Amino acid sequence: MAITGHLAEFSLAEIFQFLDQGHKTGLLTITPLPEPTDPRLPRSHYVWFQQGRVVAAAHRSDGRGLANLICQRGWLGDRAAGRLAQTCGPQHPLGLHLKTQGILDSEQIKLLFYVQVMRQVCALFAQADGWFHFDGQQTVPMAEMTGLNAPATDVTLAGLRALRDWQALEDKLPDPASALLALTPTKPNLKLNALEWQIWEYTQGDISLSAIAAQLNCTVRQLQQAAFRLIVVGLVEEMPLLPMTIPPSTPIEESPPAYPVELATTPAAAIANHSQVSHSFLQNLMGFLTKH
Repeated sequence: MAITGHLAEFSLAEIFQFLDQGHKTGLLTITPLPEPTDPRLPRSHYVWFQQGRVVAAAHRSDGRGLANLICQRGWLGDRAAGRLAQTCGPQHPLGLHLKTQGILDSEQIKLLFYVQVMRQVCALFAQADGWFHFDGQQTVPMAEMTGLNAPATDVTLAGLRALRDWQALEDKLPDPASALLALTPTKPNLKLNALEWQIWEYTQGDISLSAIAAQLNCTVRQLQQAAFRLIVVGLVEEMPLLPMTIPPSTPIEESPPAYPVELATTPAAAIANHSQVSHSFLQNLMGFLTKH
């Protein structure tokens, strides 16, 4: 399966949601537009997925991204890292291979995954324009894998929380006049922050986002951004706020008469007291009552 599109049409958050919900495996390539003029800056970014989980990321396609990170940390020389990357085999991630050899420990592996995936991928959410291409036929290179992975939803939440410039996503934010409706009846097991958990308590579709913001003492923009995060990870959906209606089973109390009860026995007199009823209408009504 191959998918190509423009980030102006589908945001990176929406692409991650699609790959996560579809449990996709393959390579996602992001090419920024306009292309950087500085030759030292990467032309494309690569993110590998396995069953909808992010397993590796790099700014290069030669399979040396993770080895280069290890060298930058001073944990191995460039030649040694290259030789070990070649000997890790097609079934063993480089990070786990180095751990087995006693070269790296668990904390170093975690740090590598944070720098390689969480930091690099989260920075891509600020990309305002560019092309994306997903190739489901691409296998994940073991030389780029630490052995750790993260759900695409967790990476999405982290990336959007770190986002400072929301201009590229302005048109995708939910309307302040709309409401939120939970897509699951149970409490989500995602790692939400405090504001996101507070918003979750208002997902019955009966209160507008602007009203929720007032209740939570935050700005409408902050509320919109947090609500967008919940939407793109599939927890809630935006819906128009419907007017309140009385259920059919609810008994309706009789309204009090619009005029004194003692005048109710004289329909013509009662109507005459209404300032908007014309004299001709009153005569026609009296004629009808007389004939009947």
